[in-house]
Parts: sequence; structure tokens; C-alpha cells
Amino acid sequence: MGMKEFGNAIRAARIKAGISQKLLAERVGLSRESISNYERGEVQVISPALLEMFAATLGIDAQTLARVAGYLSPGDDPAANSGDGMKTALITGITGQDGTYLAEFLVAKGYKVYGMVRGQHNPKQEAVQSLVPALEFVEGDLLDQSSLIAALEITQPDEVYNLGAISFVPLSWKQPVLTGEVTGLGVVRMLEALRMTNPRTRFYQASSSEMFGRVREVPQTELTPFAPRSPYGFAKAYGHYATVNYRESYGMFACSGILFNHESPRRGLEFSTRKITNGVARIVAGKQHELVLGDLRPQRDWGFAGDYVRAMWAMLQQEEADDYVVASGATHTIEEFATRAFAVAGLDWRDYVRSDPKFYRPAEVNLLIGTAAKAERALGWEPTVDFPALVRMMVEADLAKEGVAAGVGAETV
Repeated sequence: MGMKEFGNAIRAARIKAGISQKLLAERVGLSRESISNYERGEVQVISPALLEMFAATLGIDAQTLARVAGYLSPGDDPAANSGDGMKTALITGITGQDGTYLAEFLVAKGYKVYGMVRGQHNPKQEAVQSLVPALEFVEGDLLDQSSLIAALEITQPDEVYNLGAISFVPLSWKQPVLTGEVTGLGVVRMLEALRMTNPRTRFYQASSSEMFGRVREVPQTELTPFAPRSPYGFAKAYGHYATVNYRESYGMFACSGILFNHESPRRGLEFSTRKITNGVARIVAGKQHELVLGDLRPQRDWGFAGDYVRAMWAMLQQEEADDYVVASGATHTIEEFATRAFAVAGLDWRDYVRSDPKFYRPAEVNLLIGTAAKAERALGWEPTVDFPALVRMMVEADLAKEGVAAGVGAETV
């Protein structure tokens, strides 16, 4: 007995009942492709809820169908039958800095880790594979719910980490509708896919401090009202509230991590922090002579991405799902970041940096600073890399990429 036999059983019952694959798919809330996968025996595990839906739709005794599938009863937990005891995680947004750090962390914890990629020829896939050789890839798209269902059926994850988003805030102003579709509605598509396939799967949603926007209190906590100031911010707020609602409405283990700005040498070059550290390295290498930035006055609470993924994992290990702020508890201006970055290379930032209004946001978030008191208390989490060490780490990594060393007078602390 097993899933091959299960597939044969539901196919025979479907044909006997005169039900097409398309109609069965509509009745159980799956795609036609998913029904085909089940009938061919290509799906290794089935959730108790979905098994009972198949039984009720096809007029089969649920107990009998469960035994055909290899379970003792329809209420068996599929994870308990997996045999090797290894947990499985699915990560969306695997090609971003958080995705790679989280994958590394989970692999070290003994997880089998899948990274979801859009399309067959993702240009970043090779680089991600080199960072995390044990990582496996599965196709899926936050714009396409049927592809999410298929990805969940293939991977059968114990935990899903939804990091995928259009995460560059300035781009969200240029593509607000797409940002809403991916960053906002993409969360609902994934939650719905989980509810249909295995609602017992634990879910992490990457919420953002950008949701606070025009801040109502300082520092910001889990209870601070949201007042987003960008399409990215309000899309994240939508996804955050969707996560809360699915938790409260369906009893799903769904958490949101309200992460404040977190950086690393893996941060994309379009982000101001990496633009600064890469600019420093290129100036030292003689490849450019000035660095043009936007507004230097906004204040941000910056931490190290490698620290923050530990908090993501810790949230899904708790007895009850909840939401947590993850932050360093300190705030610095972009000017301060630039000052420290140039000092690492022995340079004075004022000799190279120019502010240009064309890089200003239509509506700026002027001050963000969070308190991670709840995460520290409940998760036992705390950051290990402070602001000066973070800046130094990023500058030194970019200097190494350019094959140059810091100049005379470089900061040594």
C-alpha cells in the first residue's frame, strides 16, 4: 500500500463516478495538474484534510482510502510516516540574501531544504547553488496559485518560509500593481495553497518595518499601528494581516516576523547600504570617483541578515504561533552609514558623496527603530553583529571582490 495505490484508487473511483479530472479538481480545490500528479502516484504524502475531501467527493470510505494510501486512519499526520525524521522546509525568495542565509542555517540544522524559483533558467540559481550545495530547487510563482500547490505537493514541507517579494522600495513606486500582486496577494495564494494541501504546515511570513511608515510611536513594537508610506509598505501590511487572519480563522500555525532593515555582503547592489559599500570599494580601486545617493537624513535600525534568519526559524519552533519584531534597537542615518563605510577604507565620505533629489522617495519614512524585547523573551533571540561590525563586514567583502585593500588611515576598530 502507498501513494501509487492511492492514485490508482482515486482514478478508478473518478472514472466509475463519471467525474472528469477538471471537475474533481474544482471540488477538492486543486489544479487539474495536481489531480494528474496524484493519480500517477507522483505525490509522496497527502494531508488528512485533503484525503477526506477525496473520499467524500468520490464516495469512498475514508478509512479504506487512508489504508490504501499507507496510513492507519484519515487522521494520521503524514509527517509521522516520513520515516527518516528529517524536517523539510520550502523557502520562497531563495535567491535573495535572506533566502541563502536561511537555507544555510536550516541545512546545518539537518533540514532538507527546497528553494522555490520562478522559471527554468533563473540567472541567480547557479550562484545560490554554489553557496548552499545541499539545496534543491522547485518551480513555483507567487503569481500562480496552481504552481504553489504543485510545489507544496512535490516538496511536502513541514515549514514554509515566505520571503519572496518585490522588496526594493523605490521599484514599488514604479510597479505598484505588480508589487501588490507579488508582495501582498502572493501571501494569500501561498496561505490558500497550504490550507488546501496541508494546513498543519507551519508558515512564516516576512513582514517589514516599512509597514510602520509614518511612525506613531518610538520605538516600534508588535502593537504599534501601521501607517505605510510606499506600495511596498502597504503590500506588506496586506500580507501581514492575511497571515493573522488565516491563523485566527483556520487555526493555522502562521507567524509574521516584522523585521527591521537587515543587511549583509549578499545584499543587492540596488539597496543604499550595498550601493555605499560597493561604491567605496570601486573608489579605492579607481573605477569611480564619486558616489551619488538620495536623501542622507532618514534613520534606520540596521542589523545583520545572518542573525535575523535565526529568529525566523525560532518563531516556527514555538508551541503557539505569534508575531514578533526583530530589530537591533539602535538607529542610524544613511549619512552615518556612509561615514563609517568610507572610514573603513581610510577615506572621508564628504570628498566623494553627493546627494541628488532624483533618488528621493515620493514619501519618505524618516525614522525606524524597533524593540525586539518580545523576541528576546519568547524566542531567546538576540543579535550578534552590531552596526560598526556590520558596516566593516560589508566594506571588506566589497574590497575583496575588487581585489584591493583599505588605504592608509583606515579605521581599525
